[in-house]
Amino acid sequence: MTAPGTTLYSLPSRRRPRSRRRGALATALRQPGAIVGIVIILGFLLLSLFAPLLTPYGAREVTCGVFEAPSAAHWFGCDDGGVDVLTLTLEGGRISMFVGFTAAVIAIGIGAAVGILSGYFGGWVDTVLMRITDYFLVIPQIVLMIVIAAVWGPSLDHVIVVIGVLMWTATARIVRSQVKTLRERVYVRRVEAIGGSDLRIIVRHILPQLGPLLAASGVLAVTVAIFNETALAFLGLSDPNAITWGTIMERAFTRAAISTGAWWAIVPAGVAVALLILGCYLLGRAIEDALNPRLKVSHLSLRTWRFRPLGVTIGEGRERNAKDRTPPGSAPREKGADA
Repeated sequence: MTAPGTTLYSLPSRRRPRSRRRGALATALRQPGAIVGIVIILGFLLLSLFAPLLTPYGAREVTCGVFEAPSAAHWFGCDDGGVDVLTLTLEGGRISMFVGFTAAVIAIGIGAAVGILSGYFGGWVDTVLMRITDYFLVIPQIVLMIVIAAVWGPSLDHVIVVIGVLMWTATARIVRSQVKTLRERVYVRRVEAIGGSDLRIIVRHILPQLGPLLAASGVLAVTVAIFNETALAFLGLSDPNAITWGTIMERAFTRAAISTGAWWAIVPAGVAVALLILGCYLLGRAIEDALNPRLKVSHLSLRTWRFRPLGVTIGEGRERNAKDRTPPGSAPREKGADA
């Protein structure tokens, strides 16, 4: 029972605020580019997983003539050995995507570890790790990959390790900058004040905030890893017995597919590489835009440009914008009111 004349006020319900990670990912998924990228990536994943069920031929089975043109039985034609090119493209996608994603995971793991240690501890740790990072940055990666792959020998495991070990520098730089910002946050300082260990702060309070950033870097790293694997395979530095998109193009190129006019032996694998790289780039760019809202209001963004009709001066445009920002129900502000 309440006394007469008193008013009951309902306490506002406590709602858990949406975290920055979920907000960034939700914002990224609203962009058309992210949707297109996800569709492309999922499409290639499904095609790679169900490749044996989609083609009636084997990856090494001779089913047609040498460089036979595309037909109803062989949609992408055949290569110089009489093997169906569609089957080779689907089978090659499985290994190429495995190499790309595995190398990207290795690169993100190394880059995240270096960036977190450098940004959190600072001092001589930061100096040593950043000088090592600068050393790897100034060396052309593709040239160093070619040299190391040539020294170690043509192997798929060597290609994965080479790409992963040499591709972590950009991630380390980005993570270091973000960790330096998170290091000065109030909640991190409070955990330090109550005696929280460095490991607990990194694992519980800093690493979760790096989730979207690592996701964006990882998706973009996949594009570079797939491109580098294709380049190394095309140069003959990958496993010659493995069927990848790079080895398919390398065999077609060295066995006179272009000079004989058999474009279908090399084009499907190249188009597959380009589409997958495009999908990863669109998804990674959408996540990056969601994490950096300032990019949307920068002077380089076309979406922020406003075009005034002819005959409208700058002063009239400012007055019109001021009227548009006036809240409903409030009187317009007169000139000289602040005087």
